[in-house]
Amino acid sequence: MTGIYVLTILFGVIGMMISWRLKSKFKQYSEIPLQSNLSGQQIAEKMLADHGIYDVRVISVDGQLTDHYNPSDKSVNLSADVFHGRNAASAAVAAHECGHAVQHAKAYSFLQFRSAMVPLLNIANGFMPILLMIGMMILYSTGNATLLSIGVALFALATLFSFVTLPVEFDASNRALAWIKNNQIVNASEYEMSKDALWWAAMTYVVAALAMLAQLLYYLNLLGGRRSND
Repeated sequence: MTGIYVLTILFGVIGMMISWRLKSKFKQYSEIPLQSNLSGQQIAEKMLADHGIYDVRVISVDGQLTDHYNPSDKSVNLSADVFHGRNAASAAVAAHECGHAVQHAKAYSFLQFRSAMVPLLNIANGFMPILLMIGMMILYSTGNATLLSIGVALFALATLFSFVTLPVEFDASNRALAWIKNNQIVNASEYEMSKDALWWAAMTYVVAALAMLAQLLYYLNLLGGRRSND
């Protein structure tokens, strides 16, 4: 169990390092203007149009790296820096988020599965932390593992969600990179920068998923160890 605990901490540290590296890469690539001089908004709108998608809005939102696609109202939400930016980082992010819109339009199976999990996960997240905390207290004081088992089951659902997210994110990046390359949105060096930026972004999801798996194994070992002592 100690090994799993150390592994969880390790993934947490790695996650912070990758997050720092991601921000550093985006800052670096945001300072290099695109040869095409297209803004993130223009790139997003062009990619949507090229895929025959005309019912998705491209809007600007507050924050940094807050970019996302919202399937419920069909909107590509780009942070102001990406929306107005005319650089490799903006091109990568704008195209990536439109990649999700293309997935939605084409009924990409992993995106559908992930979207179907969201309502249940929202409910689970409201109860999971308190169930885990109180469940562990009850387990150590009385030996009863019922409440903790429920909390761990909800945590397992959240872990599954984090792993289902991986193919969704990688596929969106692949669609984005293929489109910006084939349509000459970026030149060769700008393509490599876009590819690198999206790779670091993807790594944040990978490490987060592995960290959740490590925590899940910790809880499962805790339950298994307690039951073996009964």
